[in-house]
Order: sequence, then C-alpha cells, then structure tokens
Amino acid sequence: MPSDVIEAHLSRLPPLAEDEWLPRAVDRADLERALLAGGVAGTATHPIENVRGNIQMLLEHDPDKQFGLEGLQEGMTLDLVLGLVEHAAGAPIDRDARHGPVEIRARPIVDASRAAGERLASACARGESVVLATGHPTGLTFLYHQLAVELARRGARILILGAGLRWRDAGLDHDWSIEHYDGVAMLGDGRVPRHTHKPDAMERLLAEGRPHLVFADHGFAGAAIEAGVETISIADVNDTALLVAKAQGRTEHVLVFDDHVDPNAYWPVFVALTSQHA
Repeated sequence: MPSDVIEAHLSRLPPLAEDEWLPRAVDRADLERALLAGGVAGTATHPIENVRGNIQMLLEHDPDKQFGLEGLQEGMTLDLVLGLVEHAAGAPIDRDARHGPVEIRARPIVDASRAAGERLASACARGESVVLATGHPTGLTFLYHQLAVELARRGARILILGAGLRWRDAGLDHDWSIEHYDGVAMLGDGRVPRHTHKPDAMERLLAEGRPHLVFADHGFAGAAIEAGVETISIADVNDTALLVAKAQGRTEHVLVFDDHVDPNAYWPVFVALTSQHA
C-alpha cells in the first residue's frame, strides 16, 4: 500500500491516461508528434540563461548541480558543456545568446529511449535487479511507475530499498524519509515527495543493496553513477552533470527531454522504452 505521503501526492496529479500507457508498436513519426504535442520536446521550459547559469555553477563545484558526482570539471568549459547539451537535444545552441529559448528535438528522445529500452529488455530477460528512483516526482511519477510495473511483469526484480528509512539534516525542522510508489523510490519530507538534486537518498539506498541496474534522475542517478552502478538516467537541458558523466565514459544512457510537463505527456517515452517488450 502507498504511504500517506504518496497517497497525498497522487491525489494532486491528474488521472492516469491508462490507454496511453500500454507497451505497443507505435510509428516513430507518431511518437515524435506526441512528444512535441505534450511539450516533452520542443521549446524547453528552461531558457538558455538558466542552462548557462547551471553549467557555470557546475564548473564552480556547486553541490546542487553536481548530483553527487565528483571530477566533472576536469577538462570542461562552459562551451564544451553547451556542446553536450546541443548534441543530446539535437538542436543548435547559439553560443552568443544570453537570453532566449532552448530547443529539444523529438528524434533524439526516441533514439535514446529505444537504445535504453534494449538494455531494459535484457535486464528483464536475465531477471536482473533494478532500482527506480526519481527526484522529480511531479512530472515523472507516471513514467517511473508504469515502467516499474512493466519491468516487473517482464521478469526484472524491482528492488524496494530503504523502506522506513528516516533521517534529519542539521538545521531542519523535519525528517527526510524514503517513500515508495510501488517500485519507485522518492525523497519525502513527511508531507510530500520532494523535488531534489541531493545524492544522499540514493547513497542510503545503495548501502542496503547493489542492483544490477538503476533507472533514475538528478542526485539519485548521480549517486548511482558515482558508486559505479550501471545507470539509465533522465536529464533536462539544465541537468548537465549527467551529460558530463556520459562524456567521461562513466554512464551510457542519458535521456534528455523536458522533465516538467503534464505527467501523462511522457507516454511516448514509455512506449519507446518498452517497444522491445511489446
């Protein structure tokens, strides 16, 4: 049963569009149109000034932008990291622009999701252990939950690590806790699952067990990569730590798309990830 924190969170989300969240064969063109229609691709929520600012903070060792990853700054410059974003998003970035939109094209999302889906299919075929965790519970809850259900149905072992864990950081008036929506871990504050970049929740999960594979974002993904666990991650255009880790050869699959739109808009990503299972 979901905890009170998860139940309260789900009550604030729109109803799940169940007919969309089915593994099935869908033409690439239809997937790309749906990604654009839902805002997963197209003009990113985060403009270039936000992307540049986050990169600069990453280069200055801001822990909030490092996602628990060490050594990201070596050999990196703002221009090089912008190039990583440009390549992953599939659209050119004007290096002289200080304000304005960033574009995310749909084709790279489908390509990256299908490639990651091949790894997920092998995890299911081998009965491997998988941990799913998100620091972006508002937009990505349905994607993670439906993926966890499908992976379990296809033979993967979804690990529930950290159940009941609670701790308090100095200076805070509340505890942190690990909350689970079925097989998906989130960081809770006693009231709601929280948007977080912090790596410590995943570090605590991995102290209880080491899965074959992690599917995560933000600090949940960064901490897993730092620990040497194979990781498939989701990153928005301003989540550049994960792209730098990929460029360093520390992780293979990073799916780049807007992570803050309607939770039902991510069904094309789910379909691309599970097309090998259909």
